[in-house]
Amino acid sequence: MTASPSPARVAALVVAAILLLHLVPLERRGFVGPDEPRYASIAREMAESGDWVTPRLWGEPWFEKPPMLFWLGGLGHLAGAESLTRLPVALLCLAFLAFFHWRVRRSFGGETATVAACLLATAAGWVACADAGIVDAPLTVFISGALLCLLDWPRADGATSPGERAAFGGLLGMAALSKGLVGPMVAALAVLPTLVGQPRRLRELAGPLPLGAFCATCLPWYAACYLANGDDFVREFLVRHHFERFVSSSLQHVQPWWFYAPVLAVFLLPWTPLLGSLRWKSIAGGPRRRFLAGWAVGPLVFFSISVNKLPAYVLPVLPPLAVLLALRWKERPMRPLLAASAAVLLLLPLAAALLPDALADGFWRAWGRLDVGTVASSAALGAIFAAIAAWSSARLSGSTAVPVTAAAVAVALALLKLQTYPVISAQAGAREFVRAERVRLLDACIGDVRRHNSYGIRFYTRDRVPECRLQPAELRVEGDPPRISRVQVPEAAGSPPEP
Repeated sequence: MTASPSPARVAALVVAAILLLHLVPLERRGFVGPDEPRYASIAREMAESGDWVTPRLWGEPWFEKPPMLFWLGGLGHLAGAESLTRLPVALLCLAFLAFFHWRVRRSFGGETATVAACLLATAAGWVACADAGIVDAPLTVFISGALLCLLDWPRADGATSPGERAAFGGLLGMAALSKGLVGPMVAALAVLPTLVGQPRRLRELAGPLPLGAFCATCLPWYAACYLANGDDFVREFLVRHHFERFVSSSLQHVQPWWFYAPVLAVFLLPWTPLLGSLRWKSIAGGPRRRFLAGWAVGPLVFFSISVNKLPAYVLPVLPPLAVLLALRWKERPMRPLLAASAAVLLLLPLAAALLPDALADGFWRAWGRLDVGTVASSAALGAIFAAIAAWSSARLSGSTAVPVTAAAVAVALALLKLQTYPVISAQAGAREFVRAERVRLLDACIGDVRRHNSYGIRFYTRDRVPECRLQPAELRVEGDPPRISRVQVPEAAGSPPEP
């Protein structure tokens, strides 16, 4: 066994690697997908209009999501950040990692807290969502923060302090401002195993202090938005995007019941092999572990029952799972599984080759266009980081093997982001297209293009390019990837001939 570096050096290495991973220059990638440019447009409109109550997309009220992400993005816009929604989310996730480490340390000790924070901070799903201007990362931060305040509550002697109960209620209210009723539902599923055996303890969570903090945090916006918009807000926000989303296929995100099994395996990479270390006793052995298990398994089952599924819905499962894996590692370090996690870094060149096309056209189309030569030429980099991680997992002490491995993972993922950001932005976004065609776009209209390109064009041109069905023009944006072509616009009936 090689002598381990000092704890201070390990901590400095891990912190630097995680900061690098989360703060790789976000401006290198424009907004991609259908959600990021829409949410950024809403945030910008909030900041510029001064109306922080009613979310508006291109001038029209928009009630699919509560305002938390738009508030964060609005502040980013006022600060002059081009990645106005993504930068605040990245900073929020970094702040949560510090709180996560501090709170887990209080309950389970420093070694468990460090391992858990390293696993969470470098898990693929966490990194991807912390880098995106979407609502799932703020939801996860606030609901996880609320439940972390209850880590000692499940024990029979684990009375929570008034401050913890108030923080639980306030953070739960912030979760309700991030994604509506999803946050309270996740919290209910997490506390259910404890309440089954001790139903009277519900009074501790529904008492005046937590309930008052919850209401004071989120009800002012809900009341103000209802007063400003009436039944349209209730019908669109609560009925359509809560209850219909759960049972109806009309929102076009229908997936099979087993959808989240492979998603979770991917989200946990490179640490997925460590799931093989979990045993029933390590999950159900004690009230706090049962609480963590309820927090991890409850949302997984709930979202699996839902008709509509998106990958990021499973993000709140990662924090409790990281704690359970860290507890198991402290009890019995299983180095072969950690070495298997290190070996996953060999897949980074494949990820770098697939990611831009996958975000633009979907995974299977990207796989069909995969250039084996591109993968082979960059495989050496993945092999280097895999070797470093494998060495640390095999040679260092149990308390430092995971952090040093995580540092190698963080640096490798940061380099992956630096390599793929410009390509992703060009292939899966609209920013580069708008920059290249800014002059001609002023005389064009948006025709038959995929919606993520349409939304991106509208964001980057401040909605100055109309849709062709509403305002035809000789220059039309068409195709995938988009391009500008000239067409003949039919003259309106009865119009006088040109002189």
